[in-house]
Amino acid sequence: MPSKKALVRRPSPRLAEGLVTHIEREGVDADLAVEQWEAYVTALRAHGWDTIEVDPADDCPDSVFVEDTVVMYRNVALIARPGAESRRAETAGVEEAVAGLGCSVNWIWEPGTLEGGDVLKIGDTVYVGRGGRTNAAGVQQLRAAFEPLGARVVSAPVSKVLHLKSAVTALPDGTVVGHIPKMDTPSLFARFLPVPEEVGAHVVLLGGDKLLMAASAPKTAELFADLGYEPVVVDISEFEKLEGCVTCLSVRLRELYA
Repeated sequence: MPSKKALVRRPSPRLAEGLVTHIEREGVDADLAVEQWEAYVTALRAHGWDTIEVDPADDCPDSVFVEDTVVMYRNVALIARPGAESRRAETAGVEEAVAGLGCSVNWIWEPGTLEGGDVLKIGDTVYVGRGGRTNAAGVQQLRAAFEPLGARVVSAPVSKVLHLKSAVTALPDGTVVGHIPKMDTPSLFARFLPVPEEVGAHVVLLGGDKLLMAASAPKTAELFADLGYEPVVVDISEFEKLEGCVTCLSVRLRELYA
């Protein structure tokens, strides 16, 4: 059976110092953020996910956004090289965690940069956002790592948001969902559903018809419910102040086999 393991990482005490690029900085309540993170982890566990807590990186303000540090394809872990230099120390603990799970480990090397938030997998198609955090060399190295395994890699421009998955994710049937004002090329996706809220573009597939999504997108949750899906809503308001979303707070490992 496919695996349901998820890497998570406790927020740094320095979370409020995290990077912001496309939004105005707001004050972050670090204690509330921890409560919200714990509720997020609880939601994963309640839907059958085995959560694995990566060692904290307290000196790295953005380390809770663990998805940016690694990209998984089947049993292969590609350790990222963040475009934000201040985030590069985050990868060591994640590398240790995936190696401990028996993954084959590869790396993005200089001059490449790549962050996991720029990678959207739909079946064997891997969309990679090329923008402020992931460069052409990073895309090329990801292609070299994953195409021999059967992946089809598609590069997508990203200029209006932090990462590709800040603009789009996908439903269980492969339909891409996104908020058009934040997208560079909606026509790139053959099956596309526009959503009414920016935050509504972010879903984590929990299994079956269940979608983990933020409480700040009620209209989109209603839309998904009308389509027959079951939204599982969590409040991640403190992370949204740092351009975070439900996808970037975990790394889902769906293809590890016992």
